[in-house]
Amino acid sequence: MNKILVTGSNGFIGKFLVKKLSELGFDPIGFDIADGDIAEEGTLTNLEMKGITYVFHLAGKTFIPESWAHPFSFYHTNVMGTANVLEFCRKTGAGLTYISSYLYGKPDYLPVDEAHTVKSYNPYSHSKVMAEEICRYYRDQFNVTISILRPFNVYGPGQSQQFLIPELIHKVLDPEIPFIEVMDVRPKRDFIFIDDFIEALFLSMEGPRGIYNIGSGSSVSVEEVIQGIMNITGKTKPIQNKGLERPNEIFDLYADITKISRDLKWKPKTSIQEGIKKCIN
Repeated sequence: MNKILVTGSNGFIGKFLVKKLSELGFDPIGFDIADGDIAEEGTLTNLEMKGITYVFHLAGKTFIPESWAHPFSFYHTNVMGTANVLEFCRKTGAGLTYISSYLYGKPDYLPVDEAHTVKSYNPYSHSKVMAEEICRYYRDQFNVTISILRPFNVYGPGQSQQFLIPELIHKVLDPEIPFIEVMDVRPKRDFIFIDDFIEALFLSMEGPRGIYNIGSGSSVSVEEVIQGIMNITGKTKPIQNKGLERPNEIFDLYADITKISRDLKWKPKTSIQEGIKKCIN
């Protein structure tokens, strides 16, 4: 039975991944904050003799506003934590899928492909750019087998209300909330359902190595998400659009998924309507 290490195993994506690994007959070994500091040298040493053949590196800090308040902790966890995982892979011969993030900033063109210029507008995204660079270095210099996945907006059941779709579902369903207040209804984003993302993770273990965007290949506006939730639930509330444009706001964004569709034979199966319905249920 293949033993798979999942860092960040108690997070939103990690829980789904561990469950799916178990269902498919793998032996998942979780590592989360309760097990130690992922960035501390030696914290993974006790796992080196476990026979782990593959690693999914999900652990990291992600909340962008916090990265402005505490940038050092983001560099420590996201950069040095990734270096520590790469050292584990170098020593054990395990392969790695590194889950990065959207690193393109305000797009120069649409859809955004993997060749698009990488930009960083905050310490969080800068830490991910640096982590990717370390991954490439370990691939080239130490022959660590690596794939890098760049998901766009992953959503699904159980996700924190810090994220858009769970927040809007809560606002529609909560009888104490009389209207749906949002900063701006116009921005459009590429949403990918958690089950489709998990499938891409599995394919990355065996398929050609590379950097791959993970998205639906199309975009949906905040207003369209709200209307979709109300249509599914049968509940109607007025939308209060504050019309507040954020600095460096991106009004439309979606992934070019040609590369992963070609190399890994992956395509999303869950429409935004189906995904929202599963979240509500």
